Amino acid sequence: MSYNVGYRAVYSLNIHLVLVTKYRRKVINQAMLTRLQEIFENTCTKWRSKVTEFNGESDHVHLVISYPPDVEVSKLVNNLKTVSSRLIRKEFNEQVNRFYNKPVFWTGAYFVASCGGVTLEQLKSYVDKQNSPDD
Repeated sequence: MSYNVGYRAVYSLNIHLVLVTKYRRKVINQAMLTRLQEIFENTCTKWRSKVTEFNGESDHVHLVISYPPDVEVSKLVNNLKTVSSRLIRKEFNEQVNRFYNKPVFWTGAYFVASCGGVTLEQLKSYVDKQNSPDD
């Protein structure tokens, strides 16, 4: 497992993020999916974060993002949604307007889960096996 080194922290923080299109409409095509990956990668770079995995289907996308400890996940996600929605609606206007008559793209909700190199059970076992100081 590799760790990132910051000014006052050594860390490995990763999230699994799922974004779903508004009304779960099947609007995403291959060209749009490729462009979404570029948008997400560029946006994450501005947040000192990195998209480590990306894929999707016609109505949702999955991202695995590595991020530093001073980045608020909710703000990062909201920025990813805002930027991608604005650019996709601009660049794929005709395609998107066939599905929506309002300036929308993503649903208001999202799924996010922390993820890492060990399971919760492995981590609990590691912590449990630490030697307590003798008094």
